[in-house]
Amino acid sequence: MRGTTWTRLALAGCATAAGLLVAAPLASAQSTAPVAPITLSPEESQQVCADWVPKLQKRAANLEKRINGGPEVKGSVANLKARAADQRAAGHTARADQLDQRATKRQGRTGELTAAKQKLDAFASAHCKPAK
Repeated sequence: MRGTTWTRLALAGCATAAGLLVAAPLASAQSTAPVAPITLSPEESQQVCADWVPKLQKRAANLEKRINGGPEVKGSVANLKARAADQRAAGHTARADQLDQRATKRQGRTGELTAAKQKLDAFASAHCKPAK
């Protein structure tokens, strides 16, 4: 007997939810074993340097540019604050507070972004040979 598409989707969804309920405690368990460092071969290191490092550097630069952009840059701190001011002026204080919280959180991410860029630059200087 064949079930309808909705029945099969519901069964698949229930199976997925049950699997997540079983796997969640296992995934959140703290491991006390020390973490071994990752070792790359020279070929793998050069592949990371050629493919991933430039992409990650560009992504970090774009994120920094977006966060520090002006009010016209969608997603910037200034844009979020301007939207919050508009919402507050329209009498929507709850939404304005949400936008202010997002702006504060996004501004706090600049430290994490700077640390990530420093780690990326340290990896590049230590493992990536300059192009000749």
